Amino acid sequence: MRIGVVAPARRVDEDQMARTQGYAALTYPAVDLVVHPQCFLDVGHFAGTDEQRAAAFLEFANDPGFDAIWFARGGYGSNRILDRVMPQLNRAAAAKSYLGFSDMGFLLGALYARRIGRPIHGPMAAQVGKAGGTNSAARALAWLVNRDRTMLAPELDGRPTVAFNLVILCALIGTPWLPDLTDHVVIVEEVGEDLYRIDRLLWQLSEATQLKGIAGIRLGAVTDRHPDDTGFGETEEQIVTRWAGAMGVPYLGRAHVGHYADNMVVPFGVA
Repeated sequence: MRIGVVAPARRVDEDQMARTQGYAALTYPAVDLVVHPQCFLDVGHFAGTDEQRAAAFLEFANDPGFDAIWFARGGYGSNRILDRVMPQLNRAAAAKSYLGFSDMGFLLGALYARRIGRPIHGPMAAQVGKAGGTNSAARALAWLVNRDRTMLAPELDGRPTVAFNLVILCALIGTPWLPDLTDHVVIVEEVGEDLYRIDRLLWQLSEATQLKGIAGIRLGAVTDRHPDDTGFGETEEQIVTRWAGAMGVPYLGRAHVGHYADNMVVPFGVA
C-alpha cells in the first residue's frame, strides 16, 4: 500500500514527519509512506503558496500509484485551494481515501459533496511524537491500512455520519462545498473557542436552511478554552442541547472526536 502525505494548510516540521515515517516503517513495513516536499515549504502562515499547495495535492490525489492521502496537519488554508483542485480531480482521485480533520474539513466536505473518494475525519500524520498523538496516528494508519473497525468512534450507529470542526462547518454554509447532509448524524467539535462563540456558531448552524434535514447532533471534544471562560451560564453540552432543540433534531450525546488524544476515526457516510 502507498500513502501520500500533503499539507494543504500549514507547514510541517521535517523532524515530525521523520518520526511519522519511522513509526509507519516499524508498524506497517509493507506500507510506503511518501511525504511530499511541499509539506516543508514556508510561505508566511502556509506550507507554500496557494498554487504550490494545490499542485501538491493534485499531484498525489490524481496519481493512481497512491491508495490514500493522509493530511499532514491543520491550521488554516485548505479552503483557499478548493476552487483550484476540485475541478481537476480525476478517476484515480475518486478511488482514494482522504484522512484528516480540523481545517481539512474544508477538503473533506468538498470531496463528500462531489462524491469523490472516501473522506475520513481522523488523526493526522504530524501527530506522531506529541503527547498522546502517536496512539492517535496509529488509529488513522490502522484504519487506512486494515480498515480496523476498533479504530472507529464507538458512537457510530449505522446511520450516515460526518464530523467537522464547528467553525469549519459553519464556514461551509452557503457555499457549493457544503455536502447534502440530509439524514446524517452531524458530529461537531471545537478548539480554542469560548462558550459564547460556540453558542453563536451553533445559532448559525440552527438557522442554516442547508442543514434542516439532519438526523441529529453529537458533540465531540471542546478543548483549549480560555481558563477564565466561566461566566456564560451554560455548559457546552447545555448549549448544544438547546440549539439542537431549536433545529428540531435530537441531541445524541458525546462522541470521541476532536482536538485531543482520544480522537477516533469517523468515515463520512456509513462506515
